[in-house]
Order: sequence, then structure tokens, then C-alpha cells
Amino acid sequence: MASRAKATILDIAREAGVSKSTVSLVLQGSGLIRPETATKVRKAIEDVGYVYNRGAANLRKAHSNVIGMVINDLTNPFFAELAVGMERVFQAAGVVPFIANTAENPVRQEEVLKSMMEQGVAGLIVSPARGTMPGAFRRIEAAGVPVVFAMRRLPESRIPAIAPDNRRGACLATEHLIRKGHRRLAFFGGSSDLVVYQERLGGFLEACEAFAIPVVDRTIVEGETSRKGGMACLETALAMPEPPTAALCFNDAVAFGVILALRKRGLEAGADFAVVGFDDVAEAEHYSPGLTSVAVDTAGLGERAAHVMLKMIQSRTTRAEDHIGAVSLVVRESSGPDRSSQMGDAA
Repeated sequence: MASRAKATILDIAREAGVSKSTVSLVLQGSGLIRPETATKVRKAIEDVGYVYNRGAANLRKAHSNVIGMVINDLTNPFFAELAVGMERVFQAAGVVPFIANTAENPVRQEEVLKSMMEQGVAGLIVSPARGTMPGAFRRIEAAGVPVVFAMRRLPESRIPAIAPDNRRGACLATEHLIRKGHRRLAFFGGSSDLVVYQERLGGFLEACEAFAIPVVDRTIVEGETSRKGGMACLETALAMPEPPTAALCFNDAVAFGVILALRKRGLEAGADFAVVGFDDVAEAEHYSPGLTSVAVDTAGLGERAAHVMLKMIQSRTTRAEDHIGAVSLVVRESSGPDRSSQMGDAA
């Protein structure tokens, strides 16, 4: 651990050509320093890597009670519910959460993480943006600041992750559609660069294999993980010579988009085309028709992530076990009636 504390305020002062007291004032966020001087000092801080050691120092002193929550898409109700779960635990523990929305932009994410580190956060809970590079958290890890991934993980990362059992959830949902009598199935939304997509698509394919659904009858349409993405996925699928009659969607937002696109065509989810979502956000129950969805204890996962983070800070460690949350299928109207008695294709 000693090698991580090599850089000192003196090193920064030397690098920037200023006094130690000037560096201290910049680190404290003082408004007494001229902007151009502060910029020069911040560049020196980054060059010598001290900003990250400062975060580790705060952790050791337990003097920072601020935790960063960096969320990839707060416009998605699922991630809003997740953040509320985290916040509930932090408020009870007397911790101040800083929340930021990266809007699936890895450049914005990098800026947010840098800013939070400069504020001396004691830890970070992150749902990584799409396109996050594998080494994006290396410097933060090297500083000894604990990081927990929520819902998403990066390939080959050792950072602990809190996530639902994506593969099992997708498998349950696909089996449900097959048992309803559907034989031409689709998986809508998401993209192959996300680990969570690979897990959910893996569950979909596993069920297709188990029930001998031919490859030609499995439609996979990548797309944005939003209502807009769901609408585009449905249009693509229905333009096929033999379109699917049912779809498992990457998440509920995509499913809501599919239902809207069906309605624009004069079709109804459930009656004409079966739709299943993933996440079971609060809106799913009250949507019209009610959305069949894989239930994830969203707020519970948020709470778990927060508890893990508090424990890591208390134990002064950056290591923790992954947690895979249980899932279940909540059946509502959108997956429609049993087709076994009316095997005609309705799509």
C-alpha cells in the first residue's frame, strides 16, 4: 500500500511552480485562488496522480462521508428505483450521496468520476455507461477507493457487482412464452457490448434450445434500451417474411415501446403479439395492458449495493463478494392467452 502514497503536496507544488499552501487551498476547493492558477495546480495533481491518493487518505481518516452514485440512465424508471434504494440506506447511515446521470456516455462518466474523486468521496457505486473501457476504473482502484458496480459489470473486472440473475430471469420468461404456444420468438433491445445483454440473451437462447425452437425461428434485434428502441425493434421484426409472434424484451422500457408500436398498427399486446419485459418497474403493473415482466427486487438491490459499500469503507477494503439477486416472473395481460387452442399466427 505504501507505494500508492508516493505523491505529496510538495510534489504538486514543485510540478505547478506554486507554494504548498496554494496547493492546499486548491485541494480544499477554496475560491481564493485565481482560476488559471487553480487549473495549473489541478493539472499537476493529475500528472502526479495525487488526486487519487487523496481519496484514499480520506478513506483512511474516515473523514469523508460522501459517496458517489454514478448512474447510466436516470430517465429509465428502473435505475431511478435503484438509486432510491441506495439513498435510503445512505441517509439512515448519515452518509451524503452525490448522484450523477451519465446518460450512457463514457466521456461524461469519466468527467463525473474525476470530479467526484477531486471531492474526496469515500466510495463509488457505479452502473457503467455503454462503451466503458475495461481500464476505466484502474486509477480509482489503485487509489484504494472502494467501487461497487450496480446492475452492470465490466468484462474481467475484479470490482464487486450487485446484479439480478439475468440468465435465469430470461430463461423463465422465454419458457413462459413457449408454454403459451409460441414457436417464433424474438429478443428485442440491448447490445452485445453489454455483459447484462449477453446474460439475458443467453437465458433466452437456453430456453429455445431446451424446447427445440429452430434457429430460423429465433429473431434477435439489437437496439436502444428505451421506448424508442422497443418501437424500432418491433418494426424491424414485423417487416420479416415470417415475423415472430412473441418477444422477450431487454427491459421494461423496451417492452413499453413495443406495446406502443403495436398500438400504432392497430394491434394489442397480449391479444395479437405477446410481450414480456425485464425488471418489473412500478409502471409495469399499471400499464395497459399490464406488462408481464421478470421481477427484480430493484430497491432491494440498491439497498444491498449501499450496505456492501458501507461495509467496504468500514473495513477499509476494496474487495467484496458479488451478489446475484433472485428473480421471478410476474404474469400479466401482455403475454396473452394460451395459444395451444388457437394455433393460428396472430402477428
